[in-house]
Amino acid sequence: MNPLKVDRHNTVKLTDLPNIGKAGAADLLLLGITRPADLIGLNPYEMFEMLCVKTGRKHDPCVIDVFISIVHFMEGGEPQPWWAYTNERKEAINAFSPGWPDVTN
Repeated sequence: MNPLKVDRHNTVKLTDLPNIGKAGAADLLLLGITRPADLIGLNPYEMFEMLCVKTGRKHDPCVIDVFISIVHFMEGGEPQPWWAYTNERKEAINAFSPGWPDVTN
């Protein structure tokens, strides 16, 4: 859903989350996430790794940004477009491990 249209009090389905449409909801379901509240306390980077393992392919690093946005939102943050988290992702990856897969693009 477009972050500008998100209503925290009506976030029931996965597609009610900011930046999540049908494809994103399907990815979350693959990870065992069936409702928005399941995101609380999860690590977006671990979610990304799990998604890559479960699907057998490397996903676009922007998926991490989406995961950061929805975890942040469910933990009380304001709904933001996924690209608001791109710099955070790049800095975190570089700080964690400069060679950890190249997801800084």
